[in-house]
Amino acid sequence: MTDMSTKRHYERDFVRTFFTSPTAVQGEDDSAKMIRSAAQLSGMQAPDVWVPDNEDATAPSMRDEGARNIAEVVAEHGAEFPGEIHPRVVWHRDSPATRYQGFEHMLEIADPANGAIEHIDGFVIPEVGDLDDWKKADEFITIVENEHDLVEGSLSMSVIIESGAAELAMGRLRDEMGKPSNNLERLFMLVDGEVDYTKDMRAMTPTGELPPWPELRHNTSRAAAAAGLIAVDGPFDDIRNIEGYHERMTENRAKGMTGIWSLTPGQVVEANTSPLPPKSGSWLLEVGEREIELVEQDGQQVYDGDAVDIEDIGEGRYVLEVGDDDYEVDADGLREELVDMTAYVPSMDDIVDSMEEFEAAKEAGRGAIAMTQSTTLVIDDVEVDISQDRMWDEATYQAAMTPIALFQDVYEHRPDQHDELEEMYGADVVDRATKVGS
Repeated sequence: MTDMSTKRHYERDFVRTFFTSPTAVQGEDDSAKMIRSAAQLSGMQAPDVWVPDNEDATAPSMRDEGARNIAEVVAEHGAEFPGEIHPRVVWHRDSPATRYQGFEHMLEIADPANGAIEHIDGFVIPEVGDLDDWKKADEFITIVENEHDLVEGSLSMSVIIESGAAELAMGRLRDEMGKPSNNLERLFMLVDGEVDYTKDMRAMTPTGELPPWPELRHNTSRAAAAAGLIAVDGPFDDIRNIEGYHERMTENRAKGMTGIWSLTPGQVVEANTSPLPPKSGSWLLEVGEREIELVEQDGQQVYDGDAVDIEDIGEGRYVLEVGDDDYEVDADGLREELVDMTAYVPSMDDIVDSMEEFEAAKEAGRGAIAMTQSTTLVIDDVEVDISQDRMWDEATYQAAMTPIALFQDVYEHRPDQHDELEEMYGADVVDRATKVGS
């Protein structure tokens, strides 16, 4: 039998990027040009998971050729590709003919005679329904493995949540995975597909844009956490809206969902770098629901907008204007108000420093320590010294470990990104970040 470890598909604790490419483009001299180009990406331009997409991204009339193209291109370039490779095949919960076509394509791609299977990590199954439908896909992959003398369970399966039935099915995973009647342990990623989910839910908006579906993203992240899987958000199709893409990723990370679909190489770079701790720390001024990043000048944090004003009215008294509200305060009151309105975003170096300091304190027998961040805030030429204290205990330490664990996972599994990471943070910070928490 082909020697393929069942463990290698689940070594990644995080997936930042899920990048799809059409497998066959009609009218081109080389119909495989898109996946041939994607297969040669590296560094921050290469995704953690590359998905040669033989479903929605490829015309139905080209999908048989697309399956052959996947086998050819992955056989040629798969050994050098730095991420994982998970082709998406056709599938539909309501169409036996579509499911059978997807099965035939998996057989083609996985055939050892085509030379690709040693570089294929698994398959992505779209349009799944209830859990019985997931088990059908699992059984088809099991048959593919047996047909080609592959180790059973060696190919992972990821599903795209594009229906209410699939969303409800996620709640049963903990009870179903590991039963001897299925191989659902092969599950790897739960990926949201908001476009078809919107269609299945018969949802409408006045503008025709997709609803944001925060509940779906929460449910997917929760199900992934409960079942030991990885959650990935769906495509953000406003590809020129980089700020919106970042906002979406920030919202997702607050839900425990690090991964996101990337439609272009530019989105891949943004999604690969966005979850990593920043190179430099920054201060935010929170005004209503807005968070405004302050500008550092000569070691001070300067705000030059119109949402907040400070007037020095003499004798140690100030008028603080925030939106339509005015407050007359003394120096201490002004400082307290501004402390409540500011927040600090720690850099990678800050996080590592804090973790190292807590580790040293714990080694010395102390269970909690105070960490302080201080700066001078300047608004309307009024300078105010502020500081924020935060108690660190074991729970704080473990929470801070999440971005470091992400960095360590990237550093371990993406050596092609080492140079860019060292350029971003510096060799010393990278070295310390790979060791802290171990």
